[in-house]
Amino acid sequence: MSDIVNEIKNLIEGKVSVSEADLNLFSHDASIFEVKPQLIVRPQNVDDIKKLVSLVSEKKASWPNLSLTARAAGSDMTGGPLNESIILDFTAHFDKINEMGGDYAIVEPGVFYRDFEKETLKKGLLLPSYPASREICTVGGMVANNAGGEKSLRYGKTEDYVEELNVVLSDSNEYVLKPLTSIEFEQKRIQNDFEGNMYRKIHELLITNYELLRKAKPDVSKNSAGYALWNIMKEERFDLTKLFVGSQGTLGIITKIKFRLIRPAKYSQLFVLFLKDMTKIGDLVIDLNKYKPESMESYDDNTIKLTFKILPDLIKKMGLGVLLRFIPDLWVIITGGTPRLVILAEFTGDDEKTLTDKIKSCQKDIVDKFKVKTRIAKSEADVQKYWTIRRESFNLLRKHVKGKKTAPFIDDIIVRPEHLPKFLPELNEILDEHKDYIIYTIAGHPGDGNFHIIPLMNLSDERSRNIIPELSTKVYDLIIRYNGSITAEHNDGLIRTPYIEKMYGKEVYQLFEKVKEIFDPQNIFNPGKKVGADLDYAMKHIKHD
Repeated sequence: MSDIVNEIKNLIEGKVSVSEADLNLFSHDASIFEVKPQLIVRPQNVDDIKKLVSLVSEKKASWPNLSLTARAAGSDMTGGPLNESIILDFTAHFDKINEMGGDYAIVEPGVFYRDFEKETLKKGLLLPSYPASREICTVGGMVANNAGGEKSLRYGKTEDYVEELNVVLSDSNEYVLKPLTSIEFEQKRIQNDFEGNMYRKIHELLITNYELLRKAKPDVSKNSAGYALWNIMKEERFDLTKLFVGSQGTLGIITKIKFRLIRPAKYSQLFVLFLKDMTKIGDLVIDLNKYKPESMESYDDNTIKLTFKILPDLIKKMGLGVLLRFIPDLWVIITGGTPRLVILAEFTGDDEKTLTDKIKSCQKDIVDKFKVKTRIAKSEADVQKYWTIRRESFNLLRKHVKGKKTAPFIDDIIVRPEHLPKFLPELNEILDEHKDYIIYTIAGHPGDGNFHIIPLMNLSDERSRNIIPELSTKVYDLIIRYNGSITAEHNDGLIRTPYIEKMYGKEVYQLFEKVKEIFDPQNIFNPGKKVGADLDYAMKHIKHD
């Protein structure tokens, strides 16, 4: 490998590192895995990436394990950017906002979302598909994972905001992917080169397997599992950005992104619901959705109990006045017991009176129909109390439980909201079978039936580690029975790729393998993700501390 390291140093303008500090840093993301790479490359420009792809392609026959994995912030919870070969760090140099237009932005993949948002808000614009990790993730990671979050209920996921992608493909050339008209597509298809061949083969695969793919699409509003082949051809458009968004760097390397942006509403109000009876949650969520909230978040009774247990930490974080803000919630518990689920429905609008009338109408309708306790948050401080509980409860739980670590492996499940009354009790029953080994809370986005479960576990204990595939199988079998998806937002990576065939079946999985082969015949881009996974490999690379 030392010969290749020296060759890369002489080949590119960017920096190459084999320091133990760097190799250890890039051995981890936010997942349960540890995979140590052989070297870290910080490409300076697109030419560096082209040269690297060309070199790896040339050396692949002699070095079968040689590959390239693009990485930005490392906030991924699946092991997606982990690889034993070469890691490309995009935060070092691909960190520029190239252009900010009236309703769009052109940006490099290593830009942190927090910095991007500051610039978009200066123009009154927003990329609304940001995830919960908005303060630490990059826009490139959002594209690679097809990220979604609290505003996805109204605005959709990242795939809905990518207008163009610049990508370096396996022939070491850079291409622009964007929606093509039928005439533009035909012009691409008749080209006698790598690009033309790519378009021909993908089109043939889609046409030949149209009915199979139509049926394979999960019956949910959000999905990041597998390759989104069913989204490429729509309304006389052929759009390969739909394939690349969410592909976790397995088909090529993204070098530039053009995002469509929206103008957020001026005003917002928070409607809070306290549910004791979970049997009507499906109907309640459907009725709430009729009023078109911008977001609908939730946390469970375990989170509520935890909140009062760790109230001193919340006081430190939010000030002594937080005690007064909890009085309405304490009153709900005193008069009706601890709710099973708290739902936060945020409504927005450009006219404050119209917004107030709408949220009051929604409250009356929901209370009359479902007899639940509700309140409308009275101040910004009151609103932030609920968002803090929703966003920070897991971090606070982690700090208060000794000897256990975060273990995201069933962290992003989704079914249609009408299935929730049956689905959630069955899910809790499965999780409670393992309560001797895991501590968990359930939070998420009930408006689209998407929930996040990130247990705390002792990963040094062999029995605890063995629970991961056992529990994953049980939960995913339940998801598949309800025609949901094993990942709505977080993607596949090392943790879920071994279950892709289970979710889609052998025929569809083989189509995913063909897609990988079309774009990456030598398997040089982020191998072992989306297809070609090895559960034993994943289990052997779980962190033990």
